Amino acid sequence: MIRFCRPILIAAAIFGADLVQARDSLGVYGDWGAFRDNAPRRCYAIAEPDEHSRYTARWRPFASIGDWPERGVRNQPHFRLSQAISGPVMLSIDGTKFSLIGGGADAWPPNPTADAAIIAALRSGTSMRVGSDTYTLKGAASAIDAAALGCARNNQ
Repeated sequence: MIRFCRPILIAAAIFGADLVQARDSLGVYGDWGAFRDNAPRRCYAIAEPDEHSRYTARWRPFASIGDWPERGVRNQPHFRLSQAISGPVMLSIDGTKFSLIGGGADAWPPNPTADAAIIAALRSGTSMRVGSDTYTLKGAASAIDAAALGCARNNQ
């Protein structure tokens, strides 16, 4: 039960309990959840670092893959790190490394080509490390697909 509710609890902690009521849950897949918001319209897959990660920040770290149909954005990774950084952040998925850009506690791939390469690695990977945070990728591909379908269906 705890594992099933974890992605929903993550969204509640990150976006606030009042806002979660306006969100549509698109499903929970392993350690990842998929959600849809209507204003602004966006869909995303989201997870928090596994329980072995240590963080003491004032915020909760997470990894998300978002779609914003009105902006023409699809499958865009975003990482909220457990510690604020200054400088480049390294993302590793099963040993394949990617450089991220950002500032403070947030990091993103530098361009759409990097977005696509990271999504491909996420789909076939088993674990991910970004900064000092580690994630399991069980359910990531299904959550990413559910988020993409959630925004596509909302278009009709």
